[in-house]
Amino acid sequence: MLISLYINNCFSFNKPVTLSMVADMRIKKFSTSVFKTENVNILKSVGIYGPNNTGKSNIIKTLEAIKNLLLNKKMYLESNFYNESSIVELGIAFLHDNKKYSFYFSYDQDNDEIVYEKFTEHQFDDYKNEKEILIYEKDSIKKTYDGVNKAIINALKMSSKSNIVIYTLDVNEFPELLKAKEILTKFANKIEIISVNNLSMNYTISILKSNNKMKNKIINFIKHADLYLDNIEYDNHFKADLPTGIEEKFDEILINYLTAVDLFKLVSTYKGVKVPSFLYDSAGTKRISAMASYIIEALEQNKILIVDEIDSSLHFKLTRAIVSMFNNDLNTKAQLIFTTHDVSLLDYDKLLRKDQIWFTHRDEERCYLYSLADFTAQKHGIRDTTDILSKYYKGYLGALPEPELIKTLLEINDE
Repeated sequence: MLISLYINNCFSFNKPVTLSMVADMRIKKFSTSVFKTENVNILKSVGIYGPNNTGKSNIIKTLEAIKNLLLNKKMYLESNFYNESSIVELGIAFLHDNKKYSFYFSYDQDNDEIVYEKFTEHQFDDYKNEKEILIYEKDSIKKTYDGVNKAIINALKMSSKSNIVIYTLDVNEFPELLKAKEILTKFANKIEIISVNNLSMNYTISILKSNNKMKNKIINFIKHADLYLDNIEYDNHFKADLPTGIEEKFDEILINYLTAVDLFKLVSTYKGVKVPSFLYDSAGTKRISAMASYIIEALEQNKILIVDEIDSSLHFKLTRAIVSMFNNDLNTKAQLIFTTHDVSLLDYDKLLRKDQIWFTHRDEERCYLYSLADFTAQKHGIRDTTDILSKYYKGYLGALPEPELIKTLLEINDE
């Protein structure tokens, strides 16, 4: 489970920001939205709100870069355009086997090098006091190296900056680094990132084609999401009478789907009549069908599902239902992090706790990331009975777009 994400000088964030999944236990509402562990209490879901171009998607980009780095895949990062420094700083804290770990690194974009790394285990005493146990630290800029023993320290001095330590050293020679690699890669494999606007049906179709035990769960999920849908299936024997001129639309359709063969075999049933899904399903049904496999898999396999623009083409009640699935007491370890423009989700009366609601905002100086829990009754007048949506619309919470589109209309009329 993710505990926190730290970002500095990366994409739109020119100053340090932290996204925290740690639950504020002073908040008594919605206790089922919290994983209660022995030493740290972690939120099951977090929603990130804000206008366009304020950094919401960039938060997801950083998580994707961290995942790829930990799995030895190509990583894409950019330092902030307005900063002179080319060094990006990222870090995560996470829970693995009920133990807390943190991993921080710095990436020099100009030289394409990892110039700093630190991996630690966090231990707690009987009074919940926290202490960091260093596994290794490598600072190639300051030329300082530290680790649990001299053998690792000497190896760090010789290791390359082309990648992180677990891939530039033979970890089989160092039991502590072998364990570190296992922990980091297992965590990275738990992260699943999707963008609803660019999501294809490929994964859902692959499951519907198989006899995978998830198949019926996915079908039922889609059926429950669309009250008018009797069934959805992959029917290898289905033949459809296609509308005249449909061939002209193939190029556009096939961009978002597999091949024409799979396209025609994905079948929806309405009132007992089978029809090609891609022709007759609404945009919302197609989106929920594409998302279904990722949602079910995340809940079953305790993954961290990260969704960009979760509300795209979906009815607000359906979006709320998806969030509620993760907040439910039946969810034991899966997490959901999502970005959205849907202000109906700004509901800490019936849906989310204050610490689950986050905002992005920008001004001429920087991009900001902050939580609704940062607003207090004493300083900001935000209480449990406060109408948050009204406060948001009035601009008291920031993160509110102020489009001046009327100027465009006036310019058009002046021509």
